[in-house]
Amino acid sequence: MTRLLPPPPGSLRRRLILGATLLATAAVLASQAIGFVVLRSWLMDRVDEQLVEFHPPDPAFQDALDGTLPSPAQRPDLLPSDFHVYFYDSAGHRLNDSLGSETKPGPRLADEAGALGLRDGHPETVSAISGDGRWRVLLNPGPDGMSAVVTLPLDTVDGATSKILWLNAVLLAVTVVALFTLGRWAVRLGLLPLTRMERTAQDITAGRLDLRLPDTDPRTEIGRLGRVLNSMLDRLQKALLAREASEARLRRFVADAGHELRTPLTAIQGYAELALRPERRAAHEQRQANRVIAQNAERMSLLVDDLQLLATLDREPSYRREPVDLLSLAADAVSAAAVHNESHPVDLGPLCTGADPAGAEELDLAETVGDPHRLRQILENLLSNARLHTPPGTRVHVRVGTAEAGPDAGGTDRPGRTAVSAPLPEHLPIGVIEVVDEGPGLEPVDAEHVFERFYRVDPARSRVHGGSGLGLAIAAAIAEGHGGRLELDTGPGRGCTFRLVLPTAGA
Repeated sequence: MTRLLPPPPGSLRRRLILGATLLATAAVLASQAIGFVVLRSWLMDRVDEQLVEFHPPDPAFQDALDGTLPSPAQRPDLLPSDFHVYFYDSAGHRLNDSLGSETKPGPRLADEAGALGLRDGHPETVSAISGDGRWRVLLNPGPDGMSAVVTLPLDTVDGATSKILWLNAVLLAVTVVALFTLGRWAVRLGLLPLTRMERTAQDITAGRLDLRLPDTDPRTEIGRLGRVLNSMLDRLQKALLAREASEARLRRFVADAGHELRTPLTAIQGYAELALRPERRAAHEQRQANRVIAQNAERMSLLVDDLQLLATLDREPSYRREPVDLLSLAADAVSAAAVHNESHPVDLGPLCTGADPAGAEELDLAETVGDPHRLRQILENLLSNARLHTPPGTRVHVRVGTAEAGPDAGGTDRPGRTAVSAPLPEHLPIGVIEVVDEGPGLEPVDAEHVFERFYRVDPARSRVHGGSGLGLAIAAAIAEGHGGRLELDTGPGRGCTFRLVLPTAGA
């Protein structure tokens, strides 16, 4: 059995026009009906008042009984115009004589008073003897048991009501046409913001994602809708851009990872094939091949470990939550670097956020909450970078202290500062560890990408000694996981200042 589906609804403009026209038509019809009923009732009341106020004179009853009633031409003052009076004798029989003109068909009255169905003082409506005329009749008692029926034609009432009905019909037709025409104009004008929204939405669908809805007046429903839709479009555009950027980073990450792994794999494969050849080689050549294989295998292992660590950090890493003394952490890292890296003198000092580096003379206790092993990994990475990417003999300074987040102390953005994490709130109590080298510094274009994965300032740098380009990306991810961030302030000839900013334990 086929199910009949309801017809699809029309457009909003059509429904509004039809709805407004129907409501206005109903209101006009209701007002016309009320006016018609009030007018007809008033006219009928006037007729009834005339009937009630008129009483046939007593001599007329006797004259009707005797058959000597004068005609209207003989006594024009005897009966008001349009009135017609019919008499009944004491036995209830209708008399032949009556008062009134016979120019129009009279009312249809019974020959017996008992069959009239009339009550004294209560007018009734009866039809004419012929035609479609109507009469208003009233029973009046007379002398000696006689009675009279006073009647008035309703031609005036019917004529007036008929004209009113025709006038109402014409007015209704004109009103409906005017309402429909003006309603279309008013609805089109009222829905103009929606029309503009529709055109803008079509352009956005066509690919112009930078467009926004023009009507955003918060005092109107359409304006509030436009504001909400604009906010939604902003979020969608940001999400699309973020997705595109994420996909681009993923593709670049996979390509860089494959490139990084291909180099040691190629070396291992080449020396392994060389070792499998049947001809004999000198002992030192065999040791050299084995050493290259071991070095590339170790490099691959370190690279895989870094990749696994980055994947762990991206997948909601879990950190130990315990108090960490940043001063002790920095002192341990400086001691280890001083022992293993004699070519780059490293010293530990207090943090100075003012213009005068000598302004801070004492080391402050800086404590945060986090994973000491991961935070130590950040410092070791920063000190290793300072050693690998600066000339021998370059001094490295490690500074520790507390401050409030701001352009000078760190934690917020400012011109010349690079970071991949969001800035911290202004005036937030922070603990800071700075690793400052006196090397050549970085160009702005290099500093902008220094925290990206597999990025190298010098692409031609040896991969054996230069690292994989993942260290700073790992350090930045760890800092962000602790609620802080890793920053870089640098410039050509000004050295590099890497700043680890973490909320203090109290914050």
